[in-house]
Amino acid sequence: MFHIDRSGWRSITSSPTHSIPLLPYLISLNNSRPPITIHSAFDPVSSILGFHYSKLRTMSVMSTVISYYDDARDNPEVIDPPQIEDAMDVTEHVHDPSQNALKPNVLANSSVRDLLECPVCLNAMYPPIHQCSNGHTLCSGCKPHVHNRCPTCRHELGNIRCLALEKVAASLELPCKYQSYGCVGIFPYYSKLKHESQCVFRPYNCPYAGSECTVIGDIPYLVNHLKDGHKVDMHNGSTFNHRYVKSNPHEVENATWMLTVFSCFGQYFCLHFEAFQLGMTPVYIAFLRFMGDDDEAKNYSYSLEVGGNGRKMTWQGVPRSIRDSHRKVRDSFDGLIIQRNMGLFFSGGDRKELKLRVTGRIWKEQ
Repeated sequence: MFHIDRSGWRSITSSPTHSIPLLPYLISLNNSRPPITIHSAFDPVSSILGFHYSKLRTMSVMSTVISYYDDARDNPEVIDPPQIEDAMDVTEHVHDPSQNALKPNVLANSSVRDLLECPVCLNAMYPPIHQCSNGHTLCSGCKPHVHNRCPTCRHELGNIRCLALEKVAASLELPCKYQSYGCVGIFPYYSKLKHESQCVFRPYNCPYAGSECTVIGDIPYLVNHLKDGHKVDMHNGSTFNHRYVKSNPHEVENATWMLTVFSCFGQYFCLHFEAFQLGMTPVYIAFLRFMGDDDEAKNYSYSLEVGGNGRKMTWQGVPRSIRDSHRKVRDSFDGLIIQRNMGLFFSGGDRKELKLRVTGRIWKEQ
């Protein structure tokens, strides 16, 4: 009887304790015999081994497929990774329906992608792909965290690489994971990860700075989320005049005021105002972020002005994309920075209450 598991074919004799991996044997057998002609659609595993599952069935070799192998001596529990419910089957694009010639790269269906899924982190595996002596696979990122024990059968891992699965992966093409956001690209398996880190369709993180919001989405979705979920101030126009008040400024070293969103030039901009420590000095910072990518943000500029008692400070800059977190922008000091003592001087009175008026405008560069 023969079974397939994540490591490939294995033989199971009447005594399970004497079963041996069959994948190397089939490879050696294939190298010593004339190749078997493949008449059906391309299958990446059979292309490496030189045989096709239907041929093995006709030879009455296989009676059961896609099962995990239990070690009879230890009888460990076999953990089957959960299925990806939203995985989409993608068939190979063929210009001529009557043509069945093999192609160097093929689109992977969900079953092949399941083989390339790490059973620990459930992410796609990239070389080096490790396997235990029973053929259960594991990604290189998870291997240091399992104490050299296979998470499936608990056998010692060692340093065995699953070269066959790595070759299968090299032959695949997959759609970008941001397909639902509009990306229609198809990429080789080993290039897909790099593309996704730079894909222009990848969703944005919520720009709200008052809490660590984990919501992601495209710009229209985030605008509605900010309005309905965070109740931020929404304004139309490219100029603004805001007043920031704090009754006990000496007791506050880190604070974030309510975000303000401006709609102008068909785009959205976020105005931030925060208190934080610059070294040992308490300061305030005001800056603008653009709801879009950095390439588009560079088409706009903005200015900020704060003052009082006959003095004023001004700042002019380029809004940062919300791809950069508000903390990253703040810590790079890319905005109007006001020392607390200067801010209280601008506020007037007895300097016990912060009353800063920040004005500014946004314009599009020609």
